[in-house]
Amino acid sequence: MSLELLGMIGGLALLDTLSPATLGVTVYLLLSEKERLGSRLMIYLVTVAAFYFAVGFALMLGLDKLLSTLSSILEHRSISWTMMIIGTILFIASFFCPTSKKKRTDLPRPKSKSKAAMIALGFTTSVVEVGMALPYFAAIGLMTAANLPAYQWLTILGGYNFIMILPPLVLFILHALFGRVMQRPLERLRIKLSNTGSALSWIMCIVGLILIFNSVDNL
Repeated sequence: MSLELLGMIGGLALLDTLSPATLGVTVYLLLSEKERLGSRLMIYLVTVAAFYFAVGFALMLGLDKLLSTLSSILEHRSISWTMMIIGTILFIASFFCPTSKKKRTDLPRPKSKSKAAMIALGFTTSVVEVGMALPYFAAIGLMTAANLPAYQWLTILGGYNFIMILPPLVLFILHALFGRVMQRPLERLRIKLSNTGSALSWIMCIVGLILIFNSVDNL
């Protein structure tokens, strides 16, 4: 496993920290909840991380089996061309992604304060966003193409998902340390999270470039 591969996957994990749903739920809880805030937030974040880990685990097993079955067809050169095409499409499409500040989306909010409701919210937001988790799918593609052994990609998946939920954890720690001082920054962050077009555009652009640069050497 090369440092270059780890660097690219780490960069993709950092992109996935821009998830508006996960950050949105965290900000809402920090602004509105006072009782059992820590336990509710941890239940939500663990649910999200566990869901993405399960999806990544299933995809790694499925993609690995598919590549081994179709090894005569899907040579490294073919994979590189596929990554190049997908990367080019994402890069071009990023310039056409709507970024209007007037268009805002409602951030997800828990309808109940129970632990079961937080698990359900974590599962629901993950299901909704997993289809748009372009950095995550790109990272899985890179690990599959690199033919990493199970113990390595399992470790990377665990680290990737921890990085994904790290910003909400940092916000929680800052809120616990500084209390009311964090009120205004959290309000500003809530407003910015309502405008998701720009973040999606940047994610598509950077993921596209990573896929393009990673495939050039193998063409």
